[in-house]
Amino acid sequence: MAKLLAIAYKTAKGGLMNEVLCANVTQLCGVENDIFGRPGKRQVTVLSLQQWQTACQSINADLPWTSRRANLLIDGLIFDASAVGKQLQIGDLLLEITGQTDPCKKMAASHLDLEAALTPEWRGGVTCKVIQGAMIHQGDVVNLLPPTT
Repeated sequence: MAKLLAIAYKTAKGGLMNEVLCANVTQLCGVENDIFGRPGKRQVTVLSLQQWQTACQSINADLPWTSRRANLLIDGLIFDASAVGKQLQIGDLLLEITGQTDPCKKMAASHLDLEAALTPEWRGGVTCKVIQGAMIHQGDVVNLLPPTT
């Protein structure tokens, strides 16, 4: 069973990631207080623990997950192109997966080779838009649902 391991947000572009135990996620703001949560296809970013670990192993580095600058860390799911259009249910929250979170040059601030390590096999995670907002908590069960028709 997949579960939500961690939640984070940033209040300024390029700012530090703030980890929290719970967060309100809405259609208007994404993860509460996150600077990039406005409505659109990239409201919330989600990272797979397994894919993050693979990326870190490939560069022989033990980096905190917040180095990726994603909002949510999920254990038990692997993302790829087939995930686009599917929905993630996290507790009462419903997200639609809209695409891949492309690694950017900011990853070099954590490790010189991190951007390259995140590029293959969707290791950088997925972007999502909020379909149904809710309060989420670390430990919430996560389900990957088929696309709605």
